[in-house]
Amino acid sequence: MRRRALIVDHGCVVGNATRAAIISNRKITGLSIDVITELVAEVGPLWHERHQARLVSRPRKRAVGAGAKHRLVFVDRLLATLVHLRHGTTHDVLACWFGVERSTITRAIGEVRPLLAERGCTISPGVRLRTLAAVVDYLGASGKTGIVDGTEIRARRPAVGRKGRDAFISGKSKQNAVKAMVVTDEDGRVLFCSPTRPGSCADITHARQLGLVKLLADGPAVEILSDAGYQGLGAQTGGRAVTPPHRKFKKNAPDWYEEMYERQRKAHSSRRIRVEHGIAHPKNWRALARHHGHREHMSDTVQAIASLLSHQQTTDLASTQQT
Repeated sequence: MRRRALIVDHGCVVGNATRAAIISNRKITGLSIDVITELVAEVGPLWHERHQARLVSRPRKRAVGAGAKHRLVFVDRLLATLVHLRHGTTHDVLACWFGVERSTITRAIGEVRPLLAERGCTISPGVRLRTLAAVVDYLGASGKTGIVDGTEIRARRPAVGRKGRDAFISGKSKQNAVKAMVVTDEDGRVLFCSPTRPGSCADITHARQLGLVKLLADGPAVEILSDAGYQGLGAQTGGRAVTPPHRKFKKNAPDWYEEMYERQRKAHSSRRIRVEHGIAHPKNWRALARHHGHREHMSDTVQAIASLLSHQQTTDLASTQQT
């Protein structure tokens, strides 16, 4: 039985109560045991490779492999990172849970989180989208409609006197935040999550900085739905970016126009509402509800959660289709 199988990490058998509790209960990590097993098999060798590269990259007085061994094996490092992302658990609590120093947990999360972020979003078993260009190509080849929207995550404001402090104030939510652009398909499945920008950055500016305009104008024929924050992209992309209808009458609009405008606006809104569902699922991870850590890690955090969530959604969908 695969659910009862033990995970082996280069000779270290996961069998103690802490690991077993984390792995067996999906509420703790948000991931099934099958997905965790695949993460260990995929990310583990990458972590060991980078760890060895760091060891040989500097002058040493001892041979590589000499000295004290890690008390926290890779499986524990991965589980600590998953619990931290899912529930926003502090490093102090995780250190007590795993029986190590706080600095060990901090270093472990700092090593594993970028590896998770680099995986990209899973759309089918073994197929991932890592760049915005790959997303546009996928939508063009599959004939699906993409939906784009920006989402804000509350973050700590830079200290008084630090350069760029005001850049993190969001004009929309009136709070200190960072912003990411999310692309989903018409079913609300996350296809791409961008690196973060300060909260004052407009949605359309962020899209242009990511190269979305050029990709749509020069790439395959696709349809991308967006809200009024991207008004103007349609003209720049040859109509491939579809935004809500522009209101022509600001005052004293005829009754027939108001009726037509509301009908068109609701029709567009009902098509793009799926992106809000796609954004809501990552926000269930406490690390994105409100970020209390360093802003420098926000891009990796957002992309790591999008990667994990899309992997789990793909696994659940495959299981449903098999039954």
